Amino acid sequence: MFPALSRIGRGRLQVAAALLVVAGLLVWWLLPIGAPAPSGSITFSTGAAKGVYQTYGAMLKDDLNRDLPDVSIELQNSEGSQQNIARVATGEADFTIATADAVGKYQKDGKPGADRLRGCARLYDDYVQLVVARDSAIRSVGDLADRKVGVGQEGSGVRLIADRIMTAAGLDPRHDITPVPAGIDTMPGLLEQGGLEAFFWSGGLPTGTLERLSERFHIRLVPLEADLVSKLHASNETASRYYRSAEIPADAYGEAQNGVAVPTVAVANLLVTTDRMDPRLTEGFTRTVIDSRDRIGNVVHPAQLVDLRTAIYTDPLPLHEGAKRYYRSVKP
Repeated sequence: MFPALSRIGRGRLQVAAALLVVAGLLVWWLLPIGAPAPSGSITFSTGAAKGVYQTYGAMLKDDLNRDLPDVSIELQNSEGSQQNIARVATGEADFTIATADAVGKYQKDGKPGADRLRGCARLYDDYVQLVVARDSAIRSVGDLADRKVGVGQEGSGVRLIADRIMTAAGLDPRHDITPVPAGIDTMPGLLEQGGLEAFFWSGGLPTGTLERLSERFHIRLVPLEADLVSKLHASNETASRYYRSAEIPADAYGEAQNGVAVPTVAVANLLVTTDRMDPRLTEGFTRTVIDSRDRIGNVVHPAQLVDLRTAIYTDPLPLHEGAKRYYRSVKP
């Protein structure tokens, strides 16, 4: 009798042990896996006041605060892409947005930290917009000779591409025009007041500041024909390969275009960090950028064009390891 009871007892013990193992595995499966959530402080370098970068960055911060509650995020205004890249590469900032041509130039020039730059996402394209008063005699880039022209701030992507476009059109941007190094926050007012005869802007469509300008002042967009892109590509500038021919849609600025699409030059924007950044934090940051597209896009219209299918193409930068983890996690 006692041996039989002993066998039954052993059987029950084995069953109980097996149940404990199964329960333990279930608990392990249900609990969060991996390291603790990202924490710490980061700086996000955005752009000029009233520009698309600055507005986008401010809205993105709200979503990052929700998704990464243990991470403190500081926004820094900047003059634009060129300054943004320098800040991130040298450790002055942790994340930024910059145009692919500005990134390519920084790499080609061999500036500090260039080899440590990494991409997180391709965002949306910037479109070059050459703005004049509607009754202006300026009809092409060549007509800017001897004119007072807003060319963007010294560290901006606008300045980089404006100088290249004028050079491609046969103008010396230092001597053939009177360059005014102003930003999108001041150039519209200067045009209205006669302090400028034209200005360049490179940004997503539509740019809110230009929308508001077109509603109170008669403006026109000067076409940048396809031959300019061909000349840019032939300039032997490595970064020029990032430019493409594009059109500003007929309804981007309403009356300013008189219902006609305007040919122009476009270049991609990239979300940039360095290989120093924690992969977990980079993964979370990238996830929020993609997930916040619709909410931010209701206000910052270019953000509507952020697309998971194209976000991984961050040429000329390799993807950051954290960004790779995110894209693998959402791969069908």
